[in-house]
Amino acid sequence: MGITKSEMFTAEQNALAGIAKVLGNPARIAIIQHLFKTESCICGDLVTEIGLAQPTISQHLKELKNLGIIKGTIEGTSICYCIDQEKWDELAAVFGKFLDQKEQPKGKCC
Repeated sequence: MGITKSEMFTAEQNALAGIAKVLGNPARIAIIQHLFKTESCICGDLVTEIGLAQPTISQHLKELKNLGIIKGTIEGTSICYCIDQEKWDELAAVFGKFLDQKEQPKGKCC
């Protein structure tokens, strides 16, 4: 979304859209699920688990890391990734608030 268009929306709307964009890829969902299941992993493990090429996995990890959902620590020549639980909880609260909207639309609905 262009900078001029994003200015039309609230910070919360732009943040939700950014999160949804990153999470809108099934490979990233699979990576997150694997990280929750194993509690940490090495990038090579993800290549085996997910079945995508290492550069593709690295690109997905970069997007998840930029959003802050995951964090990585260097262990020798590998990077060990895990879920950033604090950030995950923040995102869960933001999406929970969005999904739990109870205000009914005015007028008739089909």
